Amino acid sequence: MKNIAKFQSLIALFILCVLISFLSDKFLTVNNGWNVLRQISVNIVISVGMTLVVLTAGIDLSVGSILAISGAVTAGLLKNGIAIPSLNLFIGFSLLGAILAGLIVGSLSGFFSGFTITRFKIPPFVATLAMLTIARGLTMLYTEGFPISELGENFAFFGTGWLLGIPVPVWISGLVILVAVLMTQKTRLGRYIYAIGGNENAARLSGININQVKIFVYSVAGMLAAVGGILVTSRLDSAQPNAGISYELDAIAAVVIGGTSLSGGRGTIMGTVLGAVIIGVLNNGLVLLDVSPFWQQVVKGLVILVAVIIDKQNSKQD
Repeated sequence: MKNIAKFQSLIALFILCVLISFLSDKFLTVNNGWNVLRQISVNIVISVGMTLVVLTAGIDLSVGSILAISGAVTAGLLKNGIAIPSLNLFIGFSLLGAILAGLIVGSLSGFFSGFTITRFKIPPFVATLAMLTIARGLTMLYTEGFPISELGENFAFFGTGWLLGIPVPVWISGLVILVAVLMTQKTRLGRYIYAIGGNENAARLSGININQVKIFVYSVAGMLAAVGGILVTSRLDSAQPNAGISYELDAIAAVVIGGTSLSGGRGTIMGTVLGAVIIGVLNNGLVLLDVSPFWQQVVKGLVILVAVIIDKQNSKQD
């Protein structure tokens, strides 16, 4: 049974693919395959950051809003720069400069959540819920409620371009996966992350700086949410004020389905990637089958519930 449990996500993906392929002849096509990979790239990037947070027994509900504010800042600086009329000053931004600014905004947002959690001992759920509201409000203020569009072909390359026959977002998500796998499996920091989630008191007694590690993982989660925001903005050629709504739910779903325990200390990056693929295939299948978007939400909610129940059962067996 334990051997079967290790491959339960892979088995679920196989069954899902077989079922959808029987119901829709459009599913097993090359174009649809690339479409699924391009769509899940954003969720993979966000979910990797969420995995690091959950491994420390935390949660981050703000990634969708951080995605929105980071994408908006990147688009705004790229198109409009910064104008200070009182000083007769205008600061323009190159493509690289605007992207770096967006990444910094995401990192600082995550840092703020991590600092609040560690400094004031606020539960991660509450701190990141507050950050969700703050970031969404700042997005509305920055954009004044209107999309920022016409960002240029060079910027569009990140979301819609191809490199060596593979979509650029897939390359970016692959790079994020590689770095995260190496960090969690081959570095001391990775061992610290697992140790904190496994037993925080024991980790503290062994000399691990709990606060620094937690601030780091929330900052990384924020930065990766910003990467997701840049990809979404690039793909749409527009920074939408309401971008990223409910993205945190898909990320949490991918993490849980991939076998990472919500109580921390157990899980892998590759498991999360598999979970994101399952969510992506499920979304794609429901769209191909012309299922109502409202029913799609119901189905995803049930999938998350079942995954959490399985996680709890596995925890009891351990």
